[in-house]
Amino acid sequence: MDFNYSEKTKELQAKLTGFMDEYVYEAEIIYEQQLNEGESRWNIPPIIDELKEKARKQGLWNLFLPEAHNPYGLTNQEYAPLAEIMGRSLIAPEIFNCNAPDTGNMEVFLKYGTEEQKNEWLKPLLDGKIRSAFAMTEPDVASSDATNIECSIERDGDEYIINGRKWWTTNGVDPRTKIIIVMGKTEPEADRHKQQSMVLVPMDTPGVKMERPLSIYGYDHAPTGHAEISFNNVRVPVENILLGEGRGFEIAQGRLGPGRVHHCMRAIGAAERALELMCKRAESRETFGKKLSEQGVIREYIADSRIDIEQARLLTLKTAFIMDEQDNKAARKEIAMIKVAVPKMCQEVIDRAVQVHGAGGVSQVTPLAEHWANARTLRLVDGPDEVHRRDIGRLELRQYQGK
Repeated sequence: MDFNYSEKTKELQAKLTGFMDEYVYEAEIIYEQQLNEGESRWNIPPIIDELKEKARKQGLWNLFLPEAHNPYGLTNQEYAPLAEIMGRSLIAPEIFNCNAPDTGNMEVFLKYGTEEQKNEWLKPLLDGKIRSAFAMTEPDVASSDATNIECSIERDGDEYIINGRKWWTTNGVDPRTKIIIVMGKTEPEADRHKQQSMVLVPMDTPGVKMERPLSIYGYDHAPTGHAEISFNNVRVPVENILLGEGRGFEIAQGRLGPGRVHHCMRAIGAAERALELMCKRAESRETFGKKLSEQGVIREYIADSRIDIEQARLLTLKTAFIMDEQDNKAARKEIAMIKVAVPKMCQEVIDRAVQVHGAGGVSQVTPLAEHWANARTLRLVDGPDEVHRRDIGRLELRQYQGK
């Protein structure tokens, strides 16, 4: 298992780091200013499109794509450290067209879409001209178990009729969002993992209603947002089915593997930035007659943070390696482990950095508070910690069963 970065990765790391240093960090402030000065917080700050154009011209575009569809031919292991760099800023992934949920949706179209579906939706997504959403979670059931989903998708001649309510649909408020992948039940009496299907629903289809945006610890994440959306007798052509009836759970599992690695590496990037800010703060402030960095507890914060980050990174790279060398199924336990370990690590490192910054750490003065809220949310995204721990325990016990 070789954790040395390839020459392609090193080259792209240098380019990405340079781009972040030159444009992205200072753009965070401009982004917020433009967001707050616009007629609505749901208008797109112009700085985003300006930087997307710069990134595209420099070839820093769609780097997440699987090997066969990426001009750089990156594996999961090669892309992981690039996602880490992007994760240092909450606005960076979109600038490089590597932002969730669009990345996962583009991979779904690549793996499961028809040529017509790819031409209509994948191409503009790859070009960064539209946004997309993924509607699975529901307010009335425990969606950590996807088989609980109640949204109905009923066949009626040449159409499907969709009825249900979804929430935490990221991009659901974004005016650029044109297509939603909706997961619901087509065959309620089938095997519990064959009941679900996924259909493509254009955002402007009659019966689709954005009920309200949802905030995360007070953050609205404008202009993309997370929406509660209702589907009332929504009709779409049968051609809008993905892969086929009863294949929704299969698609969901295929979508989650790479996405979890991306989430985790971005979280590691956020933790690295928090550690960097912590060290700079500790060197620049004095308490009780000496620098913060000379206080024993602060050095422990810094040391523990470095240890935690390195452990999390190695486990994530190991996971990416297994996915590349075998497949997502072979890495199932490792994927579950990083999903538990990395967001928790990120949250703890950021919390230490907040302590070192004092009151400024919980304000808009630094990016720490919003990164913390994001890290805490990741412990629920793609399944709560408890579900992943259950799977890890079950998989670990298998080697002892029957002995």
